[in-house]
Amino acid sequence: DEETTGEIMALAQRGMVALEQSYAPHGYNVGFNQGRVAGAGVEHHIHMHVVPRWGGDTNFMPVIADTKVMPQTLEQSYEALKGAF
Repeated sequence: DEETTGEIMALAQRGMVALEQSYAPHGYNVGFNQGRVAGAGVEHHIHMHVVPRWGGDTNFMPVIADTKVMPQTLEQSYEALKGAF
C-alpha cells in the first residue's frame, strides 16, 4: 500500500544520507527482496538493500556472488554509521 511504500522509501533515503555522511560513496544500488524465492527467506516478507558504490569498486560481488569484500568489520561499520541515524 502507499503508506508502507512511502515508509520504505523514506528509510532508503535515510540510509543513503547516513552512508553519505559516513562513507561518501559515488552512488548506490537499491533493491528489494519480496517472498521466499526472491531471497527474503520468509514468505510475505519484504526487505530492501541499500548498497553504497564507488568508482572502481568490486562491482556486484557483495550483492550477487556471496562474496564479501569488506575493508572493515561489521562492528566497525556499525560504529561509523550509528551516529548518522
